[in-house]
Amino acid sequence: MPSRRKFIKQCTLATTGTYLTAVGFTARSYANILGANDRVRIGVVGFSDRHRSSHMPSFMNHCKELNFQVVAVSDIWKLRREQGVSMWKEKMQNDVRSFRNNEEMYNSKMVDAVFISTADFQHALHTIEAVKAGCDAYVEKPFAETMEDNRAAYKAVNESGKIVQIGSQRRSGANYQAANDFIKSGKFGPITMVELTWNVNQPGRWRRPELLQVLKEEDTDWKRFLMNRPFEKFDPRIYLEYRLFWPYSSGLPGQWMSHQIDTVHWFTGLKHPRSVVANGGIYQWKDGRRNWDTIMAAFDYGPADDLSSGFQVTFGSRMHNGDEHPSEIYYSNGGELNLITNKISPKGGLTEKMAAAMHMKANLLPNIELPNNEQVVASANTGGDILTSNHIRNWMECVRSRKQPHAPVEAGYMHSIANIMTTAASRTGMKATFDEKTQEVMVGGKIFQY
Repeated sequence: MPSRRKFIKQCTLATTGTYLTAVGFTARSYANILGANDRVRIGVVGFSDRHRSSHMPSFMNHCKELNFQVVAVSDIWKLRREQGVSMWKEKMQNDVRSFRNNEEMYNSKMVDAVFISTADFQHALHTIEAVKAGCDAYVEKPFAETMEDNRAAYKAVNESGKIVQIGSQRRSGANYQAANDFIKSGKFGPITMVELTWNVNQPGRWRRPELLQVLKEEDTDWKRFLMNRPFEKFDPRIYLEYRLFWPYSSGLPGQWMSHQIDTVHWFTGLKHPRSVVANGGIYQWKDGRRNWDTIMAAFDYGPADDLSSGFQVTFGSRMHNGDEHPSEIYYSNGGELNLITNKISPKGGLTEKMAAAMHMKANLLPNIELPNNEQVVASANTGGDILTSNHIRNWMECVRSRKQPHAPVEAGYMHSIANIMTTAASRTGMKATFDEKTQEVMVGGKIFQY
């Protein structure tokens, strides 16, 4: 017997066919638009630390108002699957089904959209699964760690027409939106330099020592975890601490740089760097990790057909000394835009005295305060921050309106190019470039292969 909701929808469509045609919709296209009275059923792909402590409280801020409901949890590890079902049942006060893998969940036909917060290298592949199953998705960054995965996921999303929000939550911050508007207005002048830093002092960052003895191979699906990566013998450290191990994560570039480099693409409209060089190493935390604990990367940005114009971006990150306050400073000849102080100022701009020596006019930006009520939370597992809450709400609203969200799939594709170029430069010691025609990252005239 058809459900009451389905019956009402069918009756409504039957009686409004003439009206729909008049306004340019067909009954079929209208049926694809979620109505305000239809509950959106959410599935969780990977009950991760990020999901539990950030997605969950952010979602709870808006789910009742927007009529969204978590109904399923898919996780290949039995422990996380059981934890996810238990916690979401308590939060939602409704039944939540558990699934051993995504295939089972999608075959059940019981979810309309999903949260994806699995291992870094899995994000793109899990996005492909989601949209091919007919689901919208909120996908954590980095979007992809290889160009093969990046291109495949980008193509799948665009062909599906599904709403995909990349977890680049700065795009939902009022201070970042105001900065974007100011730069795009032309008032800032040409960008001449961008300095990005993200420093911590945490030997335990991305480590999970308390869980290493808990995870047993028989309680998970190691083959499904590896997906398209080369086979390795089961290793609980790779499973739980994947951010420290290439090719399951690029580490510092994918985790932190992807957030900050995204603002460069957003503010400028440029899709990727012209070239990248990088250096670094494992200087402090010699705990068996493969990914660096220190990196310095330099990016050349600008039009591909005009090498005489452009600007430099630097990204520096260390895990052995820092105060957990990411810094993003944009410079022009007239001053700076500082996204830590949230101020535009004439600091460093061309003064009357300096300009007069060359018979030029001074060039000084005004002092402007950007909105400063939405602080960036550096820890990936600090939940309920305003930026993430705003970002998840934007995705939920777009699932209903079918409008593009603040960080559409293009944003993920672009930050992944910069991320992969950085990985290529750091792993080969050579300058990485990008081939527009083939959409491949190049080093030494050859395609970068991980």
